[in-house]
Amino acid sequence: MSNNMGLSFLYGDYIKGVLPEQEQQLANFKRLFLEWNAKINLISRKDTEAFEVKHVLHSLAIARFIRFNPGAVVLDLGTGGGFPGIPLAILNPEVHFILVDSIEKKIRAVADIVENLELRNVEVVRGRVEELSVQVDYVVSRAVAPMDELVRWTKKQLRSGQSGSLPNGWVVLKGGDLKEELMNYRKEVEIQPLKKYFDDEFFDTKVIVYLARQIIV
Repeated sequence: MSNNMGLSFLYGDYIKGVLPEQEQQLANFKRLFLEWNAKINLISRKDTEAFEVKHVLHSLAIARFIRFNPGAVVLDLGTGGGFPGIPLAILNPEVHFILVDSIEKKIRAVADIVENLELRNVEVVRGRVEELSVQVDYVVSRAVAPMDELVRWTKKQLRSGQSGSLPNGWVVLKGGDLKEELMNYRKEVEIQPLKKYFDDEFFDTKVIVYLARQIIV
């Protein structure tokens, strides 16, 4: 893919089908995020140098793993600075994303970024996910809580069915040794190493953990 927009990093080199206007939105997201990060420290300052890889591309690994159908509803639990929800929303304009976090300063920043990016498919909510009266098709998350807690917090909001290339369920970005954490689900989960998608050494220990809603009582 040729760089004809003057952008220093092109996500289309890693994710199939990224449109030029989406590349520009992702670049704008970085600019807006870094402006907010200078004020309230959404992520470690040392991580901003590798922002595209460690945060945006990491989030977009979900787009390599699963395709959401138009009209699907995706809940981003503990969105923090908007990961993985905002990058996924940019790539999936016909999918509705609900970004939830309990920390006011983070939600204020995310809401402002979403407004400036004019993302009509994103809803930003401050609160505890257990208290939300919504029904969603998928739950995505990044480094928020152990799998047991994610399931317990959101199984009432997560409906059965199939609104994408995989049955409705949890699609979670994780890393490190997960043997103990996934002990209760070792026969049910699918674990996808991200080094299958991306060459950068950052992804050597990173995985997606997928668990279908239909198998959880």
